[in-house]
Amino acid sequence: MAMKEEELIERLMRENEDFLKAKQAHAELARQLEELEKKPFLTPPEEIEIKILKKKKLAYKDQMEKILMQYR
Repeated sequence: MAMKEEELIERLMRENEDFLKAKQAHAELARQLEELEKKPFLTPPEEIEIKILKKKKLAYKDQMEKILMQYR
């Protein structure tokens, strides 16, 4: 990621509440996924939960990308 891109992200985190919320939610989902994926064995409900979390995480990433595109 270019320095200019990093600066834009930092600026959006300070100035755009929607971007900040999406970034925080994305980070939280990443943390939850990491915890689940540490397990040596997953139950079928946990496997489903991982798929749901990944889809939600991707939706937040898409939301952040849309906001970034508006500011580029």
